Amino acid sequence: MIPILDLKAQYESIKDEINAAIAEVLSSARFILGPAVRDLEQSVAAYCGCKYGVGVASGTDALRLTLTALGIGPGRFDKLSTRDEVITTPFTFIATANTISHCGAQPVFVDIDPRTYNLDPAGIEAAITERTKAILPVHLYGQPADMDPIMELAERHGLFVVEDCAQAIGARYRSRRKTNDERRTQGSDDASLVGGRWSLVGSIGHAACLSFYPTKNLGAYGDGGMVVTNDAVLAEKVDVLRRQGSKKKYHAEVLGFNSRLDSLQAAILGVKLKYLDDWNKARRRVAQRYYELLAGLPVTTPYESPDGYHVYHQYTIRASQRDGLAAYLKECGIGTMIYYPVPLHLQGLYVSLDYGEGSLPASEVASREVLSLPMYPELTQAQQTSIAKAIRGFYSG
Repeated sequence: MIPILDLKAQYESIKDEINAAIAEVLSSARFILGPAVRDLEQSVAAYCGCKYGVGVASGTDALRLTLTALGIGPGRFDKLSTRDEVITTPFTFIATANTISHCGAQPVFVDIDPRTYNLDPAGIEAAITERTKAILPVHLYGQPADMDPIMELAERHGLFVVEDCAQAIGARYRSRRKTNDERRTQGSDDASLVGGRWSLVGSIGHAACLSFYPTKNLGAYGDGGMVVTNDAVLAEKVDVLRRQGSKKKYHAEVLGFNSRLDSLQAAILGVKLKYLDDWNKARRRVAQRYYELLAGLPVTTPYESPDGYHVYHQYTIRASQRDGLAAYLKECGIGTMIYYPVPLHLQGLYVSLDYGEGSLPASEVASREVLSLPMYPELTQAQQTSIAKAIRGFYSG
């Protein structure tokens, strides 16, 4: 059997450190928002190139609390036509859009770039209305979205940008836009790109949301998430929201949530964070072997943008006869997953938005063709050779 993901192999490699970190929390009896959480918030924020980190209960909560802290909501409760709008991708996990809806706002779906599977900046401007408040790009499968044109549009229209980094911690995006100081120094309002500096995803938008679900590149042994930002006011608002809306205990200021990262998960993540870069490099080596082994087969291997450093949360191919291939690989003892079989605009939940089949074709075609193969740092060359051999066997009949 070759599973889609092997979490036990990772645990075995760092078991002693993990067990010691857990024992330290148990001895301290500081289980909620204790020192382990504060240490992790500082470490993850610094890792992402941000000043502030706020640990919450899940990646979904990170999105929801961020949108709430930004004041995104229903507008007038008695008039649906005033609902705030947030532009996002239809080709992602349902939580991305659900959090927009939970805030009382409306998701507005823009199609994807068929190569990267990420939100296509070329389609965003046409979707902006007077009710648009934010853009929510997702760095899908570990590939950075094309952030420079997204940030340029956001600045021009006065919109927030919230990065969904659930699958992409450690990924990087090249280039940056001129700062106001640089524009003034050069005597121009030109906001064109400069240099070739890499920016970590999470540090580009106004805020970013991380998931520590166990399957993620940096995964806990339960649920967890974090908001990272360089905005001190926004970080404080998220902090208050996660504590039932209370800055001071038992004195609620706003309608908040119970969404706190627990210390056991933080301690586990603190150990794993030290290994994240090495694990991401190992994922890239696994991906390179796949490229070599699958060359010449009738599948489309992932595209890696030259402007991005992909961390391969998933290695996702496009395949004709996708469902037949998945069934065949299962018979061979090889795990696969389809991320995602139904784009969000065609989900029953969002039928009322009237997109209809054919309205976002790149997302719809992708949902019929994508197949994620086993991907984790410990995947061996022998296992990958077996996977490629099985794929070759399927197409050769």
